[in-house]
Parts: sequence; structure tokens; C-alpha cells
Amino acid sequence: MILPIIAYGHPVLRKVAADISPDYPQLSKLIEDMWETMYASSGVGLAAPQVNKDIRLFVVDTEQMYRTMNEDEKADYPGDEGLKAVFINAHIKELDGEEWSYNEGCLSIPKIREDVYRQESVTLSYMDEQFQLLEKTFTGLTARVILHEYDHIEGKLFIDHISPLKRKLLKGKLNDISKGKISVDYKMSFPL
Repeated sequence: MILPIIAYGHPVLRKVAADISPDYPQLSKLIEDMWETMYASSGVGLAAPQVNKDIRLFVVDTEQMYRTMNEDEKADYPGDEGLKAVFINAHIKELDGEEWSYNEGCLSIPKIREDVYRQESVTLSYMDEQFQLLEKTFTGLTARVILHEYDHIEGKLFIDHISPLKRKLLKGKLNDISKGKISVDYKMSFPL
């Protein structure tokens, strides 16, 4: 089932999400719905707060990005072949490498994109959908998407990484998004 994406301004997007246990109600259905919602809205990642669940859960599929890249573009991200995975109860263990800029957007903040600096790699401890505990290091675009989704479970948004002046210049657009004064081709839920 395609779920509505929660728009900027809703309090759930600013809440630090809680860890969950394997008996979380209808978890497999929620994960299935999140995949369907992410693909229906042309996303490469989706966090539970974006579908109004304040839990530490997100899904990422950067394999689809890599399928559309040419060999020169892929060479810009050595060691990163893309990934499709579920992350439950993720916690950052280490950030490493130089910060680099990439133009990010967010399904909860449609039609706004800004250059955001993030580190080259991230090591996470997390559980997969079978609640198997994993610790892995991710690099390149996959690390960036993971860090973007991780921000969501920490109550942060990509616009928190831009300058106060840029945020001030976006204030009108952000207010319009909160009020639903925006046209998108996917289901959204607006706070105002």
C-alpha cells in the first residue's frame, strides 16, 4: 500500500525516533509499504518518520542510481556499487573521510534541492529485517543516502545542513509546503 509522505512542518519529522523490537506490530507490512511508497514517489531512500512513524527504520535503494550511471560516473564513487537494504535501529559508529558536496532533495520537502556537505563514509551498527545485528561501512552515494535517511530518524532534515541565510531565503517555499501549496505526483500529508 502506498502511504502518504509527511510534509515539512509536521512534528514527527523533528522527533528523535525510538528503537524497536522484533515484535513491533506489522513490521513486515510496514517495510513492504515503505518500499512501495518510495518507488511510487521516485525516491532512493525513505525513513519511517516520513510515513508518520517515529521509529528507527529506513530503507535505501541506491542500486537504481548505479544502473543509470555511465562508467565514468561510477568511477567517481570507488567501492560503492549501490545497495538495497533495510536499516532497523541504526546508530552511527564512525564518520570518516573528507566532506564533499552533493545536491540533495527530499520527498518531504519537494521541489527544493540544495548542496549539502557530508563525509565520504559512515560505519553503522543496525539490524536487517530479520533482526540480525550488522556493522558495516558504506561509502560514496550510498553513504550519502544512508546519512540523509539517518538524519530523519534523528529528527533532522537536509536543510539543517545549509547556511542560515539559504534557509531564510527558502522560508516562503517551506511554508507553502507545510500548507500544501505545492503540486507533486505522489501522495502527501500536510501539517497545516
